[in-house]
Amino acid sequence: MKKKIGVLTLLSATSLSVLAQSSSVEMADGLRSSGMIYVVVSVMSVILAGVLVFLFSIDKKVSKLEKNGAKG
Repeated sequence: MKKKIGVLTLLSATSLSVLAQSSSVEMADGLRSSGMIYVVVSVMSVILAGVLVFLFSIDKKVSKLEKNGAKG
């Protein structure tokens, strides 16, 4: 039964990827042609870097609190 579900999932995923490749996204084409795609990618990279820095700083603070809580 698991084998049938796996094969069905694989076939449906393959067919969906073929359908996704045949469609054209006008917004992406417009951004590429005007060079604005680089702006979008750079803004997304800055946002991702900010979120990662924030998460690491929160993790560091929580670890420090856990360490101090265990002593006291």
